[in-house]
Amino acid sequence: MKHRIVVLGAGYAGAYVAGNLARRLSPADTEITVVNAVPDFVQRQRLNQLAAGREIEAPQLTDVFAGTGIRLRLARVTAVAPERRVVAVADADGGGEIGYDTLLYALGSRAADQSVPGVAEHAFDVAGRPSALRLRERLDGLDRRGEGGRVLVVGDGLTGIETATEIAESRPGLSVTLLARGELGARLSAGARGHLRRACDRLGITVLEHTSVEAVEATRARFAGGTVMASDATVWTAGFAVSPIAAAAGLEVTENGQIIVDRTMRSVSHPDVYAVGDSVHTLGDNGRPLPMNCGSAGYTGRQAIEAIVGRLTGREIANVKLVYRYNAISLGRRDGILQLIDSAAQAKPKYLGGRKAVRVKAGIQRGALWGASHPTFGLPRRRRRVTAAPDAVAEQAAESAEQAAA
Repeated sequence: MKHRIVVLGAGYAGAYVAGNLARRLSPADTEITVVNAVPDFVQRQRLNQLAAGREIEAPQLTDVFAGTGIRLRLARVTAVAPERRVVAVADADGGGEIGYDTLLYALGSRAADQSVPGVAEHAFDVAGRPSALRLRERLDGLDRRGEGGRVLVVGDGLTGIETATEIAESRPGLSVTLLARGELGARLSAGARGHLRRACDRLGITVLEHTSVEAVEATRARFAGGTVMASDATVWTAGFAVSPIAAAAGLEVTENGQIIVDRTMRSVSHPDVYAVGDSVHTLGDNGRPLPMNCGSAGYTGRQAIEAIVGRLTGREIANVKLVYRYNAISLGRRDGILQLIDSAAQAKPKYLGGRKAVRVKAGIQRGALWGASHPTFGLPRRRRRVTAAPDAVAEQAAESAEQAAA
């Protein structure tokens, strides 16, 4: 019987890991299934551009995995039952269950409403392709109306900054306001904060600092203290949340639902489950949790690959660097900020701005797309054989976990 590897999610981390495992493990001993809700690869870090009106490439997953031997199951994951080693899915045919011996959990994250009334009903977000297209349709309608619609972007994290500047540049007929809970760009260096303010001024973005939203309504937002602002489109970028599936399955998770893993990305409570990307809580080499971003997806994904291949083939597991080195921020199409990060996860004094930063960010985006859509490029053609029967591998993992707990 072949060792069944099931990958949940085909985003940056899931697609990359699945392809690498398919190239490095012998198909005589393993079978790999990827479960994803949609048929195309979503460039999540460019969804703000999609919402603003740009056309963004979305490769078909059948093309991404062509020639790899990977089985693609288009379905939505509804539950995981680790005690039976099955995943429950729903699709157009009614769904069913998929059994696994090793599970890679890469379901990513979604917009978090922070329990603010009205966000789920009235706000827009750019955390997924359908929601980004919904916002785009709304912005198109405001443009056609020709009355200078009002857009409120809530949250001045990287997603909020990129969304506000992209909309303001692409749709100059709209009035854009960016709301920050504290100081605008507080996590940036002083020089980068100044650059960001100048970009907002140039693009005509109104910035509201030290302001929080208490409720979102269809045509306005209500701030703490009772102030009300009219808004034709309120875009919520004030945080991200992971799926509750892992917590419901009984995996050990953090308060926000991220799966707690060891240094090799293996669940500390269920040794046949690995987690990568936004779904995982892991400490970087600086002793601090890795942030939810594309870079973390790459690092955690590579570590999971080394761990799964090493354990199944009886080889030593290499430690991949887990680092957080920079933030690359787009400020529209012709401006940007590259902010270097120190070992304490703080912004370094120096930053790179302008078109050079734009080129760096564009290169990161192209590299992320290439790596995810060509997951076997450059890998050795020799595939490793599994050295133990699937049941034995699982038993060894369980014994290791019990010994560690003792």
